[in-house]
Amino acid sequence: MTAAGPGRSRQLADVVAERIERMILDGVLKPGQPLLSERRMCEKLGVSRTALREGLKVLRGRGIIETAHGKGSQVSAMAPDGGGNPLMHLYSAHPRTLYDLLEVRALLEGESARLAALRGTEADFILISRRYQALIDAQRLGVDAEAHARVDHAFHLAICEASHNPVLVQTLRSLTDLLLSSVFASLSNLYHRAERKRQLDRQHARLHHAVTSRLPEQARRAAIEHLTSISDNLREIEQEEQRLVRATMRLEGLDALDPPADD
Repeated sequence: MTAAGPGRSRQLADVVAERIERMILDGVLKPGQPLLSERRMCEKLGVSRTALREGLKVLRGRGIIETAHGKGSQVSAMAPDGGGNPLMHLYSAHPRTLYDLLEVRALLEGESARLAALRGTEADFILISRRYQALIDAQRLGVDAEAHARVDHAFHLAICEASHNPVLVQTLRSLTDLLLSSVFASLSNLYHRAERKRQLDRQHARLHHAVTSRLPEQARRAAIEHLTSISDNLREIEQEEQRLVRATMRLEGLDALDPPADD
């Protein structure tokens, strides 16, 4: 039997690492949770102990897995502030996380908008209006997508702060990196499409009006509809792109069947 070379071992370690990352993303393994025994992990992943250990070594290097002497390995804990946390980067790098995050935002921001309309002070509403005007100005001036994302995020955060629920505010603040990535993805994919841009602009206007006019239920619906429509639009664009890829592959397949032209 030919021994596996270092390249083969390295490739297998990456595959094992990706499978464990998938278990974390799917919620099978949770932040701070100890890993199963080596035997059970090998059975679950269908790999040898050597391959498992190499895969765990890769994940330790990425900061996804922590190993303490005498305690074994566990999934890294999620840092309270999220900043620079390897586990947060794992979530943010995964395409599905965008849709998961939009679901969470709809839940949290829908309620924060309702509470802001109920509890917001005049000073809160002045700040929200300023953030809304900054968002309009960013659109008018055509700032780059990253700067635009920060202005957009600041508008939504100002509404959350007007809820005067410190736990809710801290929860959203702890997700700042992920929130910015979701806003950036929305702007990058939707704002160069005229009709979808107009839709987002109308939704921001309705949300601003409902909160500052002290209309709690309208504010809640406006926030939820805004985030739900972003998710629906992104899925629609993704499906369109997949259809184009499949159509291109079919055309290339047909071209490959065509006989070469005679010289």
